[in-house]
Amino acid sequence: MRVGRPIPAPPQPVCDYCGGKAVLARAGEEIYPYVEDHGPVWICSSCQAWIGVRARSKHHAPLGRLADAALRERKRSFHDALEPLVTAKMRRDGVNAFEARGKAMKWLIASLGIEVSSPNIHALSLEQCDQAIHLIAEFQGSCHDKANRLS
Repeated sequence: MRVGRPIPAPPQPVCDYCGGKAVLARAGEEIYPYVEDHGPVWICSSCQAWIGVRARSKHHAPLGRLADAALRERKRSFHDALEPLVTAKMRRDGVNAFEARGKAMKWLIASLGIEVSSPNIHALSLEQCDQAIHLIAEFQGSCHDKANRLS
């Protein structure tokens, strides 16, 4: 139980694409974007841009910015590019996936010079995802080059 001043509910997310206010949608509602239940989402019904809600959030805090189809696809590509680094970090340093992914995100954010309050994939823009994917590819290329020189 919290003692002290109440924490205000976060503001209703606003769509970066059309400026409209997002609405909270749950599984079974007409505007819900998924067939099965993936938890509540904030969605802009006119743009079909949406973002998930933080797990166990009493105030339905959004995970980041609303994402349209192009940004959601780019985030998937970014995640696919990041996972080999996460797996290698887990294997090399014996850390769990959350710690490895967090360190990878902090490295990427610092390398790209991005100012964000909490480093996560949900806060990245389309251009930032492209830059991160390119940086990961360069890093993996340099690792492969080092390995080949040592052989």
